[in-house]
Amino acid sequence: MLTFDDDLRERIADNLSRHRRREHQLDGRRHAAVAVVICDSDPLLHDGDPTLPEGTSLDMVPGDTAGLDGRMVGVAGGAAFLLCRRAARLSSHSAQWALPGGRLDDGEGPVDAALREVDEELGVRFDEDSVLGLLDDYPTRSGYVITPVVVWGEADPDLRPAADEVQAVFRVGLHNLCREDSPRYVDIPESDRPVVQVPLGNDLIHAPTGAVLVQFRWVALDGEMDRRVDCLEQPVFAWR
Repeated sequence: MLTFDDDLRERIADNLSRHRRREHQLDGRRHAAVAVVICDSDPLLHDGDPTLPEGTSLDMVPGDTAGLDGRMVGVAGGAAFLLCRRAARLSSHSAQWALPGGRLDDGEGPVDAALREVDEELGVRFDEDSVLGLLDDYPTRSGYVITPVVVWGEADPDLRPAADEVQAVFRVGLHNLCREDSPRYVDIPESDRPVVQVPLGNDLIHAPTGAVLVQFRWVALDGEMDRRVDCLEQPVFAWR
């Protein structure tokens, strides 16, 4: 486990400052931002997943899903990031895993948008001083260019998820991103790019969220500057 302390904050901020961020033109796509919010977590207080949506199935997930049931369990402990399960009633990407975020409003930059979305979706507000840096833009199959913003949150934020958007929010220890079996890649006939999968708990996180998490590990945690993820594919079920 990684300790939530000033040393970790400085390490992440320094690594992000040395990363040459790749931007993508919109070219008719919409601009969105997501937040990688870092906080603390306790394996006893913050673990468990009672919210598995009824009828959850991994049938559409490419590759090996043996032993997986879709639950986010066994992941809390130490410095963590906030991962949301989207509300089942949403019209697109319902019940899927996501980082807090959404479209930019008119005249809004990605940092302002990411902080606003964290406030709207999770009920906690951070200021610009909490922003440690940005990762590469990730263009999605559904017509967005996503800018990831890394935010140093409070040790124990008072999370109040908006029920109409977020079914549940989980604290996932950063050490889970550094597993030896992560990331993994699957070939699909619909694309010449590999589908990226990040094993977390009893599920697999796919791009775009999975791609953001992979680059966060490589750049912010491991200090592997300029490793790119826009070459990594989404599964077909996430193309719309």
